[in-house]
Amino acid sequence: MSNPVVLTDKDEIIKRLNFKPYRSIVERHVERFMPAPDEPQNIEIMTPWGESLTANAGDYIVSEMDAPPEDRWPVEADIFEKTYMITRPGFCAKNALTYLVPLVDVTEGDPEQKVAVHTLEGVVTVKAGDFYLALGIKGEIWPYPKDKVENVMIPVE
Repeated sequence: MSNPVVLTDKDEIIKRLNFKPYRSIVERHVERFMPAPDEPQNIEIMTPWGESLTANAGDYIVSEMDAPPEDRWPVEADIFEKTYMITRPGFCAKNALTYLVPLVDVTEGDPEQKVAVHTLEGVVTVKAGDFYLALGIKGEIWPYPKDKVENVMIPVE
């Protein structure tokens, strides 16, 4: 197996990819990470595929309604406040569009190629065929599970 393709939000290929707009159609659980001053000010969150993401004090931790407890991810506070809305206590919905492209577009169509995506919360290495690449409001990138695209997102025409 070859080495992972390394991908950052500064890479030239990001400008050439054909990202398409999608809208989330689901409500999600949300909690704010607010540790006491004498507690650690960040936590590591493990993804279902074994990678670690860092949540800092004040960040939001989001999860799907029917997902197991370990299937959650951090969102920086300023990004959350611009792209999500609280629907009721402990719940949110994403109101911003998410721009997606199949991650195999980065690997010349190879679904088995690993890609190390540099997100705001850490480096996440995934298999291209199982993920899309998402582009956020600040130009940040992250891998988005293909099965979630099929279940919780609709393309915007």
